[in-house]
Amino acid sequence: MARRRIPMPSAEAIRAQADGEGRLAIRATPNALADAILLPAEESVSELLVRTTATPEGGKANEAILRLLADALGQPVSTLEVLRGGSGRTKLVRIGAARG
Repeated sequence: MARRRIPMPSAEAIRAQADGEGRLAIRATPNALADAILLPAEESVSELLVRTTATPEGGKANEAILRLLADALGQPVSTLEVLRGGSGRTKLVRIGAARG
């Protein structure tokens, strides 16, 4: 079965959610029906919603989340790092500078 993918927000819109140090708060949903990155519905909410069809076992969901973000940002996965929340749904990811 092919993975469904919902249109992603622009790289600029995603970067606008990051703090001054390039850290992005994420609320992860593993085992979702489709891969998706959703901007917060309200301005008072600061977490980017990331849904992935990957399972949370063995770090697969974290890897999928980083791949989704890298794809949406147009930069290599190696420029992203999970700083906090590796085993939880609430994560903090650092967006590094794109190389090249």
